[in-house]
Amino acid sequence: LSGAAHSALAENLDCTQVTAARLGVNAVELNSTEWVAGGGDFALDHCRLSGTTGAHTGMDGKAYAIAFELRLPDNWNGRFVHQFNGGNDGAVVPAVGPLLGGDKSDTALARGYAVVSSNAGHSGDANPEAGLAGGARFGFDAQARRDYGYQAVATLNPLAEAMVEAYYDAPIEFSYGVGGSNGGRHAMVAASRMPEAFDGLLAGYPGFNLPKAAIQHAWDVQAFHAVNGEVRNAFSRDDLDRVARNILAQCDNLDGLTDNWVADVDACQQKYNPDWLQCSPGQTQGCLSAAQVTALKTIHRGPHNSDGEPLYSDWAWDSGIGSGDWRFWKLESPIPPWGNNSLIAVMGSASLAQLFTTPPTRVAGSPQALEDYLLAFDFDRDAPLITNSTERFPESAMDYMTPPGADNPELADFRAAGGKLIVFHGVSDPVFSVRDTTDWYRKLDANNNDNAAAFARYYRVPGMPHGAGGPAPDDFDFFSQLVYWVEAGVEPGAVSAGVSAANQEAQARLGDVSRLLCP
Repeated sequence: LSGAAHSALAENLDCTQVTAARLGVNAVELNSTEWVAGGGDFALDHCRLSGTTGAHTGMDGKAYAIAFELRLPDNWNGRFVHQFNGGNDGAVVPAVGPLLGGDKSDTALARGYAVVSSNAGHSGDANPEAGLAGGARFGFDAQARRDYGYQAVATLNPLAEAMVEAYYDAPIEFSYGVGGSNGGRHAMVAASRMPEAFDGLLAGYPGFNLPKAAIQHAWDVQAFHAVNGEVRNAFSRDDLDRVARNILAQCDNLDGLTDNWVADVDACQQKYNPDWLQCSPGQTQGCLSAAQVTALKTIHRGPHNSDGEPLYSDWAWDSGIGSGDWRFWKLESPIPPWGNNSLIAVMGSASLAQLFTTPPTRVAGSPQALEDYLLAFDFDRDAPLITNSTERFPESAMDYMTPPGADNPELADFRAAGGKLIVFHGVSDPVFSVRDTTDWYRKLDANNNDNAAAFARYYRVPGMPHGAGGPAPDDFDFFSQLVYWVEAGVEPGAVSAGVSAANQEAQARLGDVSRLLCP
């Protein structure tokens, strides 16, 4: 899967002389072109183009545009990757094409792919006056919401492919989309909305139901606050390590092997009982308080309204609950400007208020104001706003964020186009429930006559939190599995996963023994 394809431009024209006119893309404004020598984060010599498309003035009076960069390796392998980024987007992350495993040096660019990356249609630093709420303030413009949800990818992808093909004067042989978290959502949206655009899609730990998952942020903060009135201190590190060890004690050997890893995920959900952690009368050490056990059971149950109707999903009990990443998302961060609040209490709060509910609610950007918004969130009054629309905002958050048909997926057009999809998700993900993704895949399978595996494979990674890391075998390569499937017809099976050298949590618990991740 290698070999160079060079055009008159790539061979004879200095990269800095490339123009949009020469590439034949009138809808693009190129801001800069530069040749970058290989080394460090950029393994191969390549040409970097940066530009914008789709500029507009928003309802809020702010200037918006889809900003991007495209990296074109001198030794091109004839293939293209659209790098779907995460979080609230809002910045043009270097287009190196991270392949989502524990080896961060393994990128699409390093393998010879042309790669594009974008800000998804808005700048995250356009509202500095909004403080910590600024990154989600673009939610006050309907078009910016739409670009963030799906249209930026739909607008940029054909332009990027046209630039690649013009630069090399050769067709792209295979196109891929790769992303984790919100980027995983972008991949799943592409499978639904752009079924013929990509030959293969890799969706890692996807937030495909992101507005519903954002309701969980308020649910979590309120549950933790009920323990002792202070979210960050609801559970100490030792408390959560105790929970993790208790889960291992009850579930580790359910697969017939005691190895500090809960491989039989489903059996663990049936067996695990957190009540065993609760202190006995008079006991104060080596246990959890009744309030802590209640909080754990509450957050794992998932958000509900007062009629008992579920608003998102339940969550899996898994040993990664003791990881630093789980704590960072749910309880506290080491970031002083955030007031050491967790990620859900900062970015999550601002997004729920300004992006995922309609009409948007302007929130102040201080750590306390953002936490207060989640503490005051009403699951009867406010939760329905994720499906609400208005004249000014004609698409609800669920409309513009969620893959069409995600509640009853079939992906018939993607299947008919010959596309291939690999989805993987950490069982201990603290922000998007693996149980929700599992439910999605089981519905997809049922809607395809129990044969979704013909075009879509789904892997769970026990112990892994939000992305590679945690007490999990995280040195895996799903992207190669996808490429072999697309280009050689080799169906993915069990994937060997080791422990990356930088993953100290997994090195301490699992050592260097590799595991198999099975679809």
